[in-house]
Amino acid sequence: QFFKQNRHWLEPYSAFCHFRDKYGSSNFDEWETNSIYNKTEIDKLCSGKSPVYKEIGFYYFIQYHLHLQLKDAVDYAHKKGIVLKGDIPIGISRNSCDAWVSPDMYNMCWQAGAPPDDFTAVGQNWGFPTYNWKKMQEDGFAWWKQRFEQMSNYFDAFRIDHILGFFRIWSIPANAVQGILGRFVPCLPVHINEFGENGIWFDYQRYCRPYISNQVLEEIFGELAEEVKEKFLVANDFDGYDLLPEYETQRQIEAHFAGLEETATNEKMKLGLYDLISNVILFDHEGSQGEQFHFRISMEKTSSFRHLIPHVQEKLRELYVNYFYHRQDDFWFKEAMHKLPQLKAATNMLVCGEDLGMVPHCVPEVMQQLGILSLEIQRMPKDPKKEFFHPNDAPYMSVITPSTHDMSTIRGWWEENPEKTHHFYNNILGQWGDAPQYCEAWINRAIVLQHLYSPAMWSIFQMQDILGMSETLRRENPQEERINNPAYDKHYWQYRMHINLEDLIKEKEFNEELKGYVVHSGRG
Repeated sequence: QFFKQNRHWLEPYSAFCHFRDKYGSSNFDEWETNSIYNKTEIDKLCSGKSPVYKEIGFYYFIQYHLHLQLKDAVDYAHKKGIVLKGDIPIGISRNSCDAWVSPDMYNMCWQAGAPPDDFTAVGQNWGFPTYNWKKMQEDGFAWWKQRFEQMSNYFDAFRIDHILGFFRIWSIPANAVQGILGRFVPCLPVHINEFGENGIWFDYQRYCRPYISNQVLEEIFGELAEEVKEKFLVANDFDGYDLLPEYETQRQIEAHFAGLEETATNEKMKLGLYDLISNVILFDHEGSQGEQFHFRISMEKTSSFRHLIPHVQEKLRELYVNYFYHRQDDFWFKEAMHKLPQLKAATNMLVCGEDLGMVPHCVPEVMQQLGILSLEIQRMPKDPKKEFFHPNDAPYMSVITPSTHDMSTIRGWWEENPEKTHHFYNNILGQWGDAPQYCEAWINRAIVLQHLYSPAMWSIFQMQDILGMSETLRRENPQEERINNPAYDKHYWQYRMHINLEDLIKEKEFNEELKGYVVHSGRG
């Protein structure tokens, strides 16, 4: 029965695992055979007469028992009155069964990521391909609906990771390393005529090519500037320099330095060359024959922009603000309403959306119309005029939490910026005087209580923030509490609980204290 209900994904997945293990790689482009998915061949491979049927069937067996174990855990949790919330990631691995079976469902030549923010000045590059929504729409989003159907076996609610991606996704070209070279897709570009209409003389070389002058080189490289000129640049006809053809992209630079010794000098040179490549104001819109363009995010922070005359800066800034904050709103609203209503209607699970980051104005309206819960985080207010978000201001249709897996915990955050902590201590916690240097247990407890008493439908905490209320149960070093740092590619999901659950259950005093908070706040 399990096999019949799940055959549509079990067979291609098991075949994928078979070839992955046979060739020692999940990168199907490296396989000696079957690198391109062929349903007829896979049907033969998975038939009872296949010489490798036992190897293929082994993966059915594993998935079946994973299903039984997870279902047992779910049933047990439900008996205890616990709701389980799953997670829908915004992307797939480019070395996955999904990409192998249906590569046309994804834009394999793009990389998904996020624009720069307070945590990552050069943006984030997650590496996975973006969705080809037009292709997915052809069969009524069957791929998504099958995912939701599978998840509903185990979960009562689910979080759409990066729901902003259903409006538009930050798309980075395959030849870029850093997220800062991305742009939103889909997006209405700026036509070349708009520059003239706004009093700007359009100069392709100046706006669309990396701006490299002696002054820029001195700013970025210092004493290494002459070496950079000799190895990587060529003088142009505009009193500046161009990158040599073999070093025009960040991927080319990355490949060059991958073959060299890892030294501080080489790292500085590599990152500096990345900065040179991203020192542009506009990107070409592909296929527009040089008539349509997209603004580079954080344009005003580039030396290219700083070296323009004030009049041109002002006019470009007006177009930039219109491009990012006005002209796309109705367009992105329609994009989301093509997708999200159909996906929401496909499941009875409660839908929550992770709506953090550079949020378009139309997002709250779409989420409210569809009854999708928002995510509210105290240190990431959505109102740019506010330094912090107060839990008392949370809408009912929301999930509120003091920290997520991608952030430092309450205690870790407390030590990051003493000035900000001081403001928080006085204005959000209502305390007089200087903030303590370290997050004492009573401070951690006060923040948890603020969240519990919030009007939000859900108040959810990381275990680390719950244990932070106890001087004896929490870790000694708060820096060891963090789960993930998306800005640092060598820090992924390294957190482990330092207390066994069996031992935690025996902490009667702490558990009764926590239970009292939950019950008295009306969440018990």
